[in-house]
Amino acid sequence: MNKTRTVTMKGNPVTLVGNEIKTGDKAPAFTVLDGGMQPVSLDTYKGKIKVISVTPSLDTAVCDLQLRRFNSEIASMGDRYAVINVSMDLPFAIKRFCTTAGIENAVAASDHREAAFGTAYGVLIKELRLLARAVFVVDENDVVTYAEYVPEVTSSPDFDKLIAFLKK
Repeated sequence: MNKTRTVTMKGNPVTLVGNEIKTGDKAPAFTVLDGGMQPVSLDTYKGKIKVISVTPSLDTAVCDLQLRRFNSEIASMGDRYAVINVSMDLPFAIKRFCTTAGIENAVAASDHREAAFGTAYGVLIKELRLLARAVFVVDENDVVTYAEYVPEVTSSPDFDKLIAFLKK
């Protein structure tokens, strides 16, 4: 069953499709494609702490900043973390972005085919077929330990709160 929830984009309400993920939930399985059209899933990073960064499009300034910051800050915290950025961008655009931006420590992936990730994690914007901005931390046992749905899609997530959470 899908529930609808609302966030805003540039102050205008948009509807999120899917169930809200909460701390303590088992992380829903997903498969998305990386820039080389290869599948990426939770199992790809089995045994690691997965930081799942969700962005509408890497071709916007806030999304660009979010992935660059996670690429440098979280990835530098050690190899027990895997950073996965999911957007609706096409894999070709993701590959171009990552090459140009020097993204080497994070994986950017596309949910463009079926929007299955967006629905499973409750971040699919019904009106735009984009993903709302959010951050999830999934532990080594695939349990969600942190979930942030950013109420205004054009705003950044709370980077400091997330980094402090990861460091404890």
